[in-house]
Amino acid sequence: MKPVRTRFAPSPTGFLHVGNVRAALFPWLVARQAGGTFILRVEDTDQAREVAGAVEYMRDTLMWLGIDWDEGPDKPGNFGPYTQSERKAIYLEWAQRLVESGAAYADIRTPAELDALRADARANKKPFLAREYRPENPPTWQPGMPLRFKSTPKVYQWNDAIMGTLSAGEEAVDDFILVKSDGLPTYNFAHIIDDNAMEITHVIRGLEYISSMPKYLNLYEALGFDQPIFAHAPHIMAPDGKKKLSKRDGAKSILQYRDEGFLPEAMLNFLASLGWNDGTEQEIFTRDELVSKFDLGRVQKSGAVFDERRLLWLNGSWIRSLDDAT
Repeated sequence: MKPVRTRFAPSPTGFLHVGNVRAALFPWLVARQAGGTFILRVEDTDQAREVAGAVEYMRDTLMWLGIDWDEGPDKPGNFGPYTQSERKAIYLEWAQRLVESGAAYADIRTPAELDALRADARANKKPFLAREYRPENPPTWQPGMPLRFKSTPKVYQWNDAIMGTLSAGEEAVDDFILVKSDGLPTYNFAHIIDDNAMEITHVIRGLEYISSMPKYLNLYEALGFDQPIFAHAPHIMAPDGKKKLSKRDGAKSILQYRDEGFLPEAMLNFLASLGWNDGTEQEIFTRDELVSKFDLGRVQKSGAVFDERRLLWLNGSWIRSLDDAT
């Protein structure tokens, strides 16, 4: 068995809200339970959307909750750098390998040309698949040109530690951009390169990524990488239970709760119980109890409803327990 290594890899595009932090908490619990390593990696390749000070804000959020990391931008390890914009040479090296193996091609078509191809697909009443519109004579790729993965359509079946056995047909596999014209990789490419290089054993993230899994598996095979354990946690739903929680539904910054007087113990307890329970009636969990009892197999497959009243109740319970302890 490989030593457990998990990661939280946020983009510095704003504050961390409830959904973001639960995506950090679950892999942290898995790592701590196994005596493994938890990594903080900053995925800053979408630099047009980067918000100044966001990285420091994210660190402050995690530190307030006690979600500590073993390796990261401020904690050098053997697998750095831990900020993607500093790993550009690594991505370009792997991009070149894919080009040389025939698994990637330069795609210099303009957005207008690609829009025309999408319109053609609509006119023919079929979904747009980039692999059906590959350029006949693409130029020799070099940095500064968009690079697109040349997929190999096939049927996939895989296991998800939360969602169970899943499958998808070859229609779910398509060509996609690996490296943008600015020389920086897309998320779809960079996270796979980094997870392999950093020896990540468990990729735990939100359900929004599960539809891309067939494409990711196709790329894993093209790169010759072993697959980690995958786990996709269902969405946190708005209070009405009908849609994914958004800022307008109350998804405010976690540090705003701190400023309003909430205890980190209560917030951690609340986040862990959004979609998970240990099979008992217990509702109050210490940090150590969460670490010892957490199990990905007990994360529910349906969305967890955000209930701020329950957070208020948990906070009151924690305040009273700490008062009693003193």
